[in-house]
Amino acid sequence: MAERPVWRGHLRLALVSCPVALHSVLRANGNLRFHFINPKTGHRVRMVTLDAETDGEVPRRDLVKGYEFEKDRYVLLDDEDFASAKIETSTTMTVDKFVARDAIQPIYFDTSYFMVPDGVAGQDVYVVLRDAIAESGRAALSRVVISRRERAVAILPLENGMVLHTLHEPRDLYDYHKLFDRVPDARPDAEMVKLAAQLIERQEGKFEPADLEDRYEARLRQVIDAKLKGEGITPEEPATPRADNVIDLMAALKRSLGQGGAGRAKPEAVPEKRKSAPSRKAKAAVKRATGRKRA
Repeated sequence: MAERPVWRGHLRLALVSCPVALHSVLRANGNLRFHFINPKTGHRVRMVTLDAETDGEVPRRDLVKGYEFEKDRYVLLDDEDFASAKIETSTTMTVDKFVARDAIQPIYFDTSYFMVPDGVAGQDVYVVLRDAIAESGRAALSRVVISRRERAVAILPLENGMVLHTLHEPRDLYDYHKLFDRVPDARPDAEMVKLAAQLIERQEGKFEPADLEDRYEARLRQVIDAKLKGEGITPEEPATPRADNVIDLMAALKRSLGQGGAGRAKPEAVPEKRKSAPSRKAKAAVKRATGRKRA
């Protein structure tokens, strides 16, 4: 679990509030970490902070933040200056409104945080708000100051708790309309869309966290282990792309649907049961019954 909270304060809806804490959802200690090494000596390279004018080394603990108000002129800010800039959202998240979950395009989502009750007080309020948001099917929009920046956030339930997602401002993102203007306006063939929909349906599956595994990092760990043992490793051959261009999209879609190994396998047809030949006793019984009817 994450160490200390990255933010502590209150979640407020109208006149109802509860103390909450935000914890990072990311666990970085399991990732591969690399250092810059001098290949001639095998020693690790140490990064130093230098004065841009005198080239003198300055310890990081002595550094302060500065805002450049003119070319090469800075106003210096210390912790007290940042503390004096606190606003309400530095300590309180007030829910402004609720919106449909799919109304927030995925490109706006940035960083996620687990939001949990901060202490015993207010736990009853927390679970009421969690269940109410879950039943509404909506996302709660609010604001909070994290890392000296006020961020718009979306709050959503997650199983027994809630998760807060910081949201990008529109100015943070490139305007995608200019890129999407290159997409033709013509409507595709309805039959081809139907075939593509069938292909999607056949490959439908259940989301599993294992689907998100970084296979490149796993392969890189194998390379590192092999080098430590003084061994080599055979690189995987990438799949060779088709030399010919697929011009007939309809035919390509039909071929995709016809591939037995792709996606979910179709149930095999059950062979029709053959009728067994009648036995001698059955033939004799039929003959006797036919003779009685004639009589």
